[in-house]
Amino acid sequence: MSGLSIPNGWEAPLSAALASEGMAALARFLEAEQATGKTIYPERSAWFRALELTPLDQVRVVILGQDPYHGPGQAHGLSFSVPPGVRPPPSLVNIYKELESDLGIRRPTHGFLEHWAKQGVLLLNSVLTVEMTKAASHSRKGWEQFTDAIVGRVNDKPDPVVFMLWGAYAHKKAANVDASRHLVLKAAHPSPLSAYNGFLGCKHFSQCNAFLTSKGQPPIDWTLPDAV
Repeated sequence: MSGLSIPNGWEAPLSAALASEGMAALARFLEAEQATGKTIYPERSAWFRALELTPLDQVRVVILGQDPYHGPGQAHGLSFSVPPGVRPPPSLVNIYKELESDLGIRRPTHGFLEHWAKQGVLLLNSVLTVEMTKAASHSRKGWEQFTDAIVGRVNDKPDPVVFMLWGAYAHKKAANVDASRHLVLKAAHPSPLSAYNGFLGCKHFSQCNAFLTSKGQPPIDWTLPDAV
């Protein structure tokens, strides 16, 4: 996309997707939105933050969200995460509840998930931008094909990866994953609307670490240090 750089380790594998007409159309849409003064989240510099923090050769887990938070100050390029000082949204609170139930990890007081990303947890949304206060406003504009390509490149990695797919929207990405080599975990979305119907109690965090250790990889440290 014009004026945007894809972090090292991702640009070559994603070259075909980046050069596609779908991405060109997406770029035109985003430029038109900004030209009319609409506020887009996250900031342009954070659109590929997930790729920046988690290089392709370091991806061990993928947690897939739908689209960025659409409230002021929330989205910063990582699915489910918010910057330090921003109150954890309800979906993230439910993720913390599951962590506590599954692994006994005390619920963090913040919602900043970079510690996970730096261990190889790709915190990816299916759609990487959103208009302020309008959830799913940038769906079906071209991002989905691009993030399909990201999932496809992760699927191509020789080492097994854990895909944690929460909600029907995320489940669709499983079509791009070879479940005979990778671990695909599906549950309901952690939002308050569905968390009690199949997310809470899913034990994905312990299953993830059991799989990684069985493949000779270190487990993910799911605890979160205090945010700076």
